[in-house]
Amino acid sequence: MTVPDQRVVVPADSRDALDFAKGTRVRSDAAAGGIWDRTGVRVAAGLILPVIILVAWQVVTTTGLVPPYRLPTPASVFTAGVELAEAGQLWTHIAISVQRVLLGFAIGSVIGLAFAGFVGLSRLGAALLSPTLVALRAVPSLAWVPLLILWLQIGEESKVTLIAIGAFFPVYTTVASALRHVDPQLVEAGRSFSLRGWSLFRTVQLPAVVPSVVSGLRLALAQAWLFLVAAELIASSMGLGFLLTDSQSTGRVDRILLSIVLLALLGTITNGILALLERYLLKKWA
Repeated sequence: MTVPDQRVVVPADSRDALDFAKGTRVRSDAAAGGIWDRTGVRVAAGLILPVIILVAWQVVTTTGLVPPYRLPTPASVFTAGVELAEAGQLWTHIAISVQRVLLGFAIGSVIGLAFAGFVGLSRLGAALLSPTLVALRAVPSLAWVPLLILWLQIGEESKVTLIAIGAFFPVYTTVASALRHVDPQLVEAGRSFSLRGWSLFRTVQLPAVVPSVVSGLRLALAQAWLFLVAAELIASSMGLGFLLTDSQSTGRVDRILLSIVLLALLGTITNGILALLERYLLKKWA
């Protein structure tokens, strides 16, 4: 018995309609993706939530839903910033905190990259250092404060060291893991072209881990800002962390909110600078 042919024959007009629909959908998806890739659109979209928060903040404070001693108005916070700027204190707080963060971030990142290279590229390094570094990574930031005061006193060295500790672990963890997971076929291909040691690392392994390096640096910078507040608890007399804790002791909620807003803005700006660096490195290496 012959099995009847059950194929569905699509008329030519229908096929043209399907092809047109598919093409339209692909173009629309590409157009939608293109819109969200535009810098101006992304910036505008990113401002929506902060604007909503600011409007809600203004509403709940001006209508009396939240008393001023708990949540001052945005205008009060702005006025507190103007007062500190006129007194010449605001820019000093900002400059000192930025200096501490950048210095600690640079030191911690360089050391983190060195350890990551040793652990990620050497089985001996992984066996020797990885267990200890995993244990140290679990130590809270404030736990280091008494020890750093004992060892380095209360100067800038203890503050920068604490920030460097905070920046070290994201870089180390991210880059070491990326180096351990570089495609072995790429490494073997490089060795087949007589690449060894530094030439192999520069030509094959480094380009493969550039995205992970930049991601680790961005995480380290965010961690450095987090450790800044703990660092400026070490008998500090200037800086945004000091301003935050000093305002808490004096009951200046407006200055507390000002410190938080400034830390958020500075963290966003520095992260944006690293994002530009990431774009440049990916164009060059990736």
